[in-house]
Amino acid sequence: MSLLVLGLAIWFLAHTFKSVAPARRAALSARFGAGPSRGIFAVAILIGLVLMILGFRGAPYIALYTPPAWAIHVNNLLMLIAVVLFGAANSPSRIKLWLRNPMLTGVVVWAVAHLLVNGDLASLILFGGLGLWAIVNMRLIDAATPRVRPTPGPVAVEVRLGIISIVVFAAIAAIHTWLGYWPFPQ
Repeated sequence: MSLLVLGLAIWFLAHTFKSVAPARRAALSARFGAGPSRGIFAVAILIGLVLMILGFRGAPYIALYTPPAWAIHVNNLLMLIAVVLFGAANSPSRIKLWLRNPMLTGVVVWAVAHLLVNGDLASLILFGGLGLWAIVNMRLIDAATPRVRPTPGPVAVEVRLGIISIVVFAAIAAIHTWLGYWPFPQ
């Protein structure tokens, strides 16, 4: 469990460092260069991710609550929404007219979806921690810069986003199945 917590802490700090310590981040960029500085944080994020995965996979199962049977249906719907939000972050989607941070909102939706179907302590730490990280990051971004609403692209962008999201959702379901976690009702 300690690897999980350590990985989450490294992930959290590496992602929020620029927002909470902009002068130090600028100093690192000045000292090492912009590319190498970003590389340092990318490596830290990768280390955090690996530690979270190893910590989660190795954590003992400590039950906290029993997820309701209907939660798997809500989970799958929320996961599809989360995939759409992740995709909307990198496209000129109309979703950006309503949400400033669709990717971080997608992380929150992803976290809630997983907490609905996983009632153990490791899941609460992992998914709750990443959901909290996304909320904190959204607050930091909102406080740091004013919002500029983008100009949406054509309707074809939304259609393409929908199709790609369904394909990605299917791939995620296949990966979960391959890992031994059947994501659908039985």
